[in-house]
Amino acid sequence: MGNLHSVSKAVERLGHEAIITADPNTILAAAGAILPGVGAFGDAISSLKESGLDAIVMQYAQSGKPLLGICLGMQLLFTQSEEHGIHQGLNLLPGKVVRFTGDYKVPHMGWNKLMFKHQENRLFKGLEEGHVYFVHSYHVVTDREEDLLATTDYYQQVTAIVGHQQVYGMQFHPEKSGELGMQLLANFIALCEEAK
Repeated sequence: MGNLHSVSKAVERLGHEAIITADPNTILAAAGAILPGVGAFGDAISSLKESGLDAIVMQYAQSGKPLLGICLGMQLLFTQSEEHGIHQGLNLLPGKVVRFTGDYKVPHMGWNKLMFKHQENRLFKGLEEGHVYFVHSYHVVTDREEDLLATTDYYQQVTAIVGHQQVYGMQFHPEKSGELGMQLLANFIALCEEAK
């Protein structure tokens, strides 16, 4: 939902083929999969379930090949969201999606600095901390500290990148985040190439 074309164009700019598809066989055959998304959690998870793609994403995650959720796509990887009611997510990563609460501007929109929690993760190979572009009103609270790969600061610590085994998520838009965003996408694609 939403940012499919900007993500696919970014992958193509990096010299790789991107296929936008809802075909289960095409997805399962891919060297890597990206689940993008903007909009409301409930609408997105309902759409995935109605199309049967929720089961395909789960199957893909269990295949051992790299999966990347972007923005809402990252939030969908988690157990539950409280956006406009309680909705169950894909539960590939334990945690919940909650609204920003406080006397500050919501949505969180703009360029914020990433702070790497696990510099040794291969997603960060050759990279230095820098700024990326966020647009979101809800953020993830992870249940496992080790899944939290990078954070940013917006009146509190905010989950920016998550990862467990081959399942990754980025709360920001890497395809709109300049050189650092493109380098992060390139490193994810490198993981996909290794998994072939």
